[in-house]
Amino acid sequence: MSFLWPKMLWFLTLIPLLVAAYLWIQKKKKRFAWRYSTLSILREAAGKNLVKKQHIPAMFILAGLTILVFSLARPTATVVLPSFEGLIMLALDNSGSMRAEDVKPTRLDAAKQAAKTFVEQNGGRSKIGVVGFAGTASLVQPPTKDKDLIFSAINRLTYQRGTAIGSGILASLNAILEEFGEKQIIPQPYGSVPTPPSNPSGSSSSPTPPEEEAASKLPAMIVLLSDGQSNTGPLPLEMADLAAKYGIKVYTVGLGSPEGVVLNFNSFSFRVRLDEETLKKIAEKTGGSYYKADNETNLNEIYANLGRRLTFKPEKTEITALFAAASAVLFLLGMGLSIYWFGRVF
Repeated sequence: MSFLWPKMLWFLTLIPLLVAAYLWIQKKKKRFAWRYSTLSILREAAGKNLVKKQHIPAMFILAGLTILVFSLARPTATVVLPSFEGLIMLALDNSGSMRAEDVKPTRLDAAKQAAKTFVEQNGGRSKIGVVGFAGTASLVQPPTKDKDLIFSAINRLTYQRGTAIGSGILASLNAILEEFGEKQIIPQPYGSVPTPPSNPSGSSSSPTPPEEEAASKLPAMIVLLSDGQSNTGPLPLEMADLAAKYGIKVYTVGLGSPEGVVLNFNSFSFRVRLDEETLKKIAEKTGGSYYKADNETNLNEIYANLGRRLTFKPEKTEITALFAAASAVLFLLGMGLSIYWFGRVF
């Protein structure tokens, strides 16, 4: 917790003085009471319970004063609030290995349904775009809040050859850059680092966007699902580095297992293995998270949880009203008890 007006906390130094003043007044009252036999008899008749109760209202009021001082300092705290994420790109692997039926009805169909669950969880708070990647990557749907357009784009994904995870990240990144009016990154052959956008000032640019520039931190993120190993296109970890330089987190979802499954297609058999280590490193480099999906139920849960997680985030907010309300409650409680027990405020 922090304070917008911390200097107001100096008023807390008055609290010990108020305590001392209260104790001095009570001591004077005690001497005055015992000076007269009638008051002494009445006090004795009232019993010890009343003596014990006499300080309780003052304690509540003193606590109220203390909290009031904190409220004057305008406290702030980090709380989880609904948030608008500027843009989310869904990058879905639509390579031939997604035909596998170990996740029902097929991996691709299960991934499509999970992606729709994610869109539903977001509730239209963010613009969402769709990228499909296999041997190459393409922008299937530019970022939009129109759920029908997003669902239609997801449904249009069909099987293709190859797996280019790096291309999926790059296509998503370029869609984000275009949405925010930034120059796009030029793709390069497999194994090469893409050419970054030129420096707006006209000077030669560094190999990656300047990390220190605040303008390069874009309010966007990528959710990428893959079930295989990247075998073409730009290197996935190089693309993760580029995304990180723009402040874009990549949340990765691995579908399948490192042992892989044997897929039969057109009289050919081949084993498809999940490159879990690469997906973990992509998430780690960009500040995202990695999730492992073993079945359709698990996959839907992951996307549903991601949808909720990316819709709510911790933000610093002022909580002066809470402190003021607590102070008022303590004041009223202290005065109410004093009136109820003694027929007076003090």
